[in-house]
Amino acid sequence: MSGLFGTDSARGITVTELSCELAMQAGRAAAELLAKEEGGKIVVAKDSKLSSDILEAAVCAGICSSGIDAETLGAVPAAAASYIVREHKASAGIMITGAAGISDASGIRLFASDGFRLDERIQDELENYAINRSKSSAQKKFDNIGRMLNCTTAAEEYMKHIKSIMSTDLAGLKIAVICEENCSGLTAGKLFAELGAEVDMVSVSENDDAGFGAEVTDLERLMDQVAAGDYCCGLAFGGDGGSCLAVDENGSLVDGDQLLAIFAKYYKEQGKLKDDSVVINTMSGLGLLNFAKDNGIKTVTSGAAGRSVIDRMMEGGYNLGGDRNGHVFFMDDSPCEDGQLCGAKLLEIIKKTGKKLSELAGELKKLPQISLNVRINDSSREIWKNDQSITDLIEWYQGEFGDTGRVVVRESGTAAPFITIMIEGSDFGRINSIAVEIAERIKQRCGIKQ
Repeated sequence: MSGLFGTDSARGITVTELSCELAMQAGRAAAELLAKEEGGKIVVAKDSKLSSDILEAAVCAGICSSGIDAETLGAVPAAAASYIVREHKASAGIMITGAAGISDASGIRLFASDGFRLDERIQDELENYAINRSKSSAQKKFDNIGRMLNCTTAAEEYMKHIKSIMSTDLAGLKIAVICEENCSGLTAGKLFAELGAEVDMVSVSENDDAGFGAEVTDLERLMDQVAAGDYCCGLAFGGDGGSCLAVDENGSLVDGDQLLAIFAKYYKEQGKLKDDSVVINTMSGLGLLNFAKDNGIKTVTSGAAGRSVIDRMMEGGYNLGGDRNGHVFFMDDSPCEDGQLCGAKLLEIIKKTGKKLSELAGELKKLPQISLNVRINDSSREIWKNDQSITDLIEWYQGEFGDTGRVVVRESGTAAPFITIMIEGSDFGRINSIAVEIAERIKQRCGIKQ
């Protein structure tokens, strides 16, 4: 790990990189900087990974050793933790969760007292405070320590909140649901059943009791089950419950771009879309941009980082935004991306309109897309943007496409920087050759030498 915090949270291989010592420092820093008032408390939630237990203990030890109470919620979705922070009037919230795309890694996500992600400036201050404090002398004697409080109703409170948002029941809808992490599974099945839907939970790959082969992904399991059954759709909740992808009644995937299109159009028709605008990120597809234009919806583009969409929404006062990975933000209802809220709202639209999901999603016409990643040297960070050999090639192809395609090139990565080349257009063969040419030019100019 390079430092304590990443873009959205502290993260690293559990125990070896994200150690108990670092977790304790994070808890102390949060307590001493975010809960200064006497009697303050910090909410601590986690996912269902075994490694989350020891990190929870370390975080709580850091909080309580600084004289602040730690209220544990157990394993719940991150959106539930965000909601409870506000409802229980906590000074801050901490969510211990798996790191995206890394099976043995964990992360520590921070929420402010209003339930939103912690501001990056404050997060940087916390990191510096925690690291400098760990280098100082041992903690001085203190008169009080914080208490360990245990909340056993967090999941129920969260589900009650979701149900209060819904304006119709889901009776008559049969759905299949799959959850990547059990912190979503603990609430998803019960929530949608209590909303009136008939729910079948689909087993994930680690528990292969449904007869699927080990090579089949969780989404493919869901797609196969929906296609073979009498379902109106399937819902897939990923990670800490923040993302939602759907499968239509025919077993076809409905991604985040299509979900945003459905919500944006419906909200606009209902007069609920603020400024008739939706916030998307730079990697959202051209199909979504075309759909929005055709339906009189303005698009506001944020950066590609995980927190960029919500930051842009807060800056402009927008109430709907998201990305193609299924992170959808409903600012009127939640300060956090919430997969189960997204799924409930999608089912509500299906029920109220009487339309099939394939019909709703089919209004967005997707274009072929290809994406390639090129590793670059640390010394080439940001510098490649001023390399005329690279920029001229990108501009040439963007000019060739005009309004019929798109070239997006951006830098990503912290410890290992890389450049992503994303091309969209009507001819897959053509966009593939363009992506390869740009990737080769970047490799020649600033790529990692083999």
